[in-house]
Amino acid sequence: MHAKDILIEGYSRVREEVHAAVEGLGPDALHARPTDRANSVAWLVWHLTRVQDDHVADAFGLDQVWIAEGWAEHFGLGLPRHDTGYGHTPAKVASVRVGSPGLLTGYHDAVHERTVGALRSLTAKELDEVVDEGWDPPVTLGVRLVSVLSDDLQHVGQAAYVRGLVRGSAA
Repeated sequence: MHAKDILIEGYSRVREEVHAAVEGLGPDALHARPTDRANSVAWLVWHLTRVQDDHVADAFGLDQVWIAEGWAEHFGLGLPRHDTGYGHTPAKVASVRVGSPGLLTGYHDAVHERTVGALRSLTAKELDEVVDEGWDPPVTLGVRLVSVLSDDLQHVGQAAYVRGLVRGSAA
């Protein structure tokens, strides 16, 4: 198996877990937060998708799906167009409200398709190319893609946990 195929498999698992975390949740459950300082399922899925969109687009020299395909307007969050949720205060987290699970999965699916399309074109040599010299050592494309995948998996796991807390308290 080639490295790009492993990455595609990893990102596909994130997609599966995103769908599992949000499907069937109503607005109250999507936005419920276990404490006033915790993240909601909606915020976690929006954030992990924004990070993937932002970082993959940057690494491959592509436009962000969020902007290019009008998802920023569909969501209507009133946030700066390049906001990924990094550093959000509890009040900002609470302000990320979406109308339905389908909006979150639709955006995630569009980002996933862009990511997989970019990954399919990769060569082994390209994975070793430096994409960010702001770190010591400089970050290669392969390291950046694994970093995003790791971040996404952590956040989708958090979303699944919050879903379980919310669904458990409603039972």
